[in-house]
Amino acid sequence: MKIRRTAQAAAVLVAGSLVLAACTSPSDDETTGDGGDNATEETTDSGEASSTAKEDLGDVQTVEGDIFYSTGQDEFTGYNSLTADTYSTYNNVIMDRIRPEGFFYFGTDGTIYENEEFGTAEAVSGLEGDDPLVIEYTVVDDAVWSDGNAIDFADFLFEWVSQNPAWLSPDPENPVFNHVSGTDYTQTNVPTGPQADSWDAKSFTVEYAEKYPDWRLVTGSYLLPAHVVAEQIGITEEELVQAILDEDVETLTEAAQFWNEGWLSSPGEVPAPEIAPSGSRYQFMEGGWTAGQSITLEANPNYWGTPAATERITFRFLDASGHNQALQNGDLNVIEPQATVDTLPQLEGLGDAVEVQTGSTLTWEHLDFNFNNGVFSDDEGGQALREAFAYCVPRQQIVDNLIKPVDPEAVVMNAREVFPFQPAYDEVVEASYDGRYDEVNLEEATRLIEESGIATPIDVRIGYSAPNPRRTSEIELIKSSCDQAGFNVTDIGSQDFFSNALVNGDYEVALFAWAGSGQISSGQNIYSTNYPQNYGGYSNETVDQAWVELSASLDETVHLEQTKIIEKELWDTLFGIPIFAHPGVIAHTAGMENVRQTATQNGVAWNAEQWKLAE
Repeated sequence: MKIRRTAQAAAVLVAGSLVLAACTSPSDDETTGDGGDNATEETTDSGEASSTAKEDLGDVQTVEGDIFYSTGQDEFTGYNSLTADTYSTYNNVIMDRIRPEGFFYFGTDGTIYENEEFGTAEAVSGLEGDDPLVIEYTVVDDAVWSDGNAIDFADFLFEWVSQNPAWLSPDPENPVFNHVSGTDYTQTNVPTGPQADSWDAKSFTVEYAEKYPDWRLVTGSYLLPAHVVAEQIGITEEELVQAILDEDVETLTEAAQFWNEGWLSSPGEVPAPEIAPSGSRYQFMEGGWTAGQSITLEANPNYWGTPAATERITFRFLDASGHNQALQNGDLNVIEPQATVDTLPQLEGLGDAVEVQTGSTLTWEHLDFNFNNGVFSDDEGGQALREAFAYCVPRQQIVDNLIKPVDPEAVVMNAREVFPFQPAYDEVVEASYDGRYDEVNLEEATRLIEESGIATPIDVRIGYSAPNPRRTSEIELIKSSCDQAGFNVTDIGSQDFFSNALVNGDYEVALFAWAGSGQISSGQNIYSTNYPQNYGGYSNETVDQAWVELSASLDETVHLEQTKIIEKELWDTLFGIPIFAHPGVIAHTAGMENVRQTATQNGVAWNAEQWKLAE
């Protein structure tokens, strides 16, 4: 299960980077998020430095062929993968090949790069300290949807309104658009000129309400065709734009009904091209969806820029447990398996027919406490018991037994917003954490439990999205240690943990991973009071205020100092327990070109349009 972190409760997300609790990955139970500052330069297995950006492939010609890849077993559910019900890794890995790519993308280490093939984003004011932050966006003239309709101001304005500005959805519990980002879109004011007097303008300006540090991720990252919505509700695209500018709630409520439901699909029914045009290098192939088996995309002949390297990509709906065998059989060409102690030996056993890449990732494993109810909530005096549990969790043993066989350089992770391989890590940890939980201390854990006055054994249910062999092993190690102190640890992993027990608070500890990208302020959505991805109900005024200051500044010094405050408070109050950064492993058919492991939450498919089979 991969859950991606959203940049903000109401921010548009970039390039398939951000996923909520219902998302899944073949590689792990991971929740999407961010690792703060950018990571170090990528290196290949040979140790040579390599670019983190997409390769410049020169004069590419699309070649005939089929490439097979799988994110996991879940079926595709719809062209609009931005609803609270469809926003998953399974959907976005497909839609990232079809939606316009936007103005920016993440490189393999979290660095954000400009996508000049789509357009440009130029700061008019705000980056040098003057107010406000104003960005002028220009889409290249040739950018069109596959039906020939231009990608223009109307599409960006509709993207903005679909995130429920307050005038459209004053009740946060009942948003008009069922957008994964919720309601109260506050990052920007309504997009305007310089050419936005015309609904089909290629240039427009966005003024940001605050000095939002992740502004590159807000506008143009998840476009859907405004002209299709207009046609479906019986008005022109120009009339739809005017309805937004006039704050016409009635018309937009009708538009939202189509946005919410009109792009949903039944298994095996390929979305019709007249309602689901492509804005990127691939499009849906007629008859290319076999329910329960796979969906095939084909190269978009009307794409204006560098074309897809290979004619077709087929996404198989295949459980992760079968990926290694499928690679060996040739049924898959690229896989991204969970990096367990068995992974590398299994892949190496496939011989010269397979190539393997490994590297660091911006995904990190953690145990999160339930503050809403139960023994770890503050209402029950849970601080002492949270400390006791932290003292008995054998983090070093988990890393030594389960991670170092894959990554010999792996260490116990002692921060949440920075990673051990990032430059700021040591400075942040020194300022926020004294190392008290680095080694198991059963004597201290027992003492704290006795002082709490709660009768032992104390039941602790640890939930995760199962099956997941590595997580099962982690809980076995935790139980072996913590039961000695007076806890009774129970494994309640289940396939529906995230959609059931987590959202209903029916657990004591949740075990999963946040998958990062390079964003700066995405953690606000996890640790701030009442924010959507704060599943455990944690609330701390100091943390809330620090995130407010961090998220309203473009100053890297402010980001670092507020991160230290946040990390220290999260350790002092024990929001949860970080464990380790995930090692990354990918494998692919020998001789394939441009398949590249990435540290970010996009996964190996981040540049799938560049993949090419050996000739």
